[in-house]
Amino acid sequence: MTVPNTPPEPARADAAAEPGAVPDPFAPPPVSDAEPPAGLPAAPPVAEHPLPAELRIGSGVVLVCLLVGLVMAGLWAWLAPKVPLVVDGDRILYVDPEGEQRAGADAVFVLIGLGAGLLTALGAFLVTRKRGGGISVALGLAIGGLLGSIGAWKLGRWLGPSDNLIGEARRVGNGGHFDASIDLGALGALLVWPMTAMVVLLALSAAFGKREEDPPPYWGVSAGTYGAPAEGASGAAPAPVDARPGAEEPRQG
Repeated sequence: MTVPNTPPEPARADAAAEPGAVPDPFAPPPVSDAEPPAGLPAAPPVAEHPLPAELRIGSGVVLVCLLVGLVMAGLWAWLAPKVPLVVDGDRILYVDPEGEQRAGADAVFVLIGLGAGLLTALGAFLVTRKRGGGISVALGLAIGGLLGSIGAWKLGRWLGPSDNLIGEARRVGNGGHFDASIDLGALGALLVWPMTAMVVLLALSAAFGKREEDPPPYWGVSAGTYGAPAEGASGAAPAPVDARPGAEEPRQG
């Protein structure tokens, strides 16, 4: 037995349609998950595997920095001022005891590190500008710049004059001249490359980096989206019409 004035049960969306059944006119329309509601912005696509992509970019930046470190080592071994030595009997003496060649080698290394930091940061920014950079670029420049500096220091010492002073003195003989090995007096010069790369990358990202569009505010959605009556062509709401029999239509002003 049914209680009078009982409203019909709402149709379930997941119920299977019976053959020959009449659709319920009061049933709500099905909502598709693929399309957002009218007037609302579409949700941004979600990256499926962001971690491998970031790792690839970071490792690529580190690899490029290591290759630049090889060039830096050759330049340092070539441009660094040499310390001349002379053999005097059983002693090895400086030709110029007050020379500044040791400090000059550090200065050359710092200048080459500045150029390497500027070059790698600019290249990494231009390559990754369309995708918006990312933390992987900064980490790659920091780690790659430090490893590249250490590699350039070690390899530059090997490419420069030999550090075997006794062997070199025996080779040139008494009164002969030869150059001492190049080395860094201040190991803080190894941080010049990564620090320069970080500063340049930050400046480029702030000045020319990719800008993300701000989402519209929740109060910026048009009222018609939520079922409000739309305005007429003149901007005013249409006048109500009386549907009773014999009612006069509103006059047009």
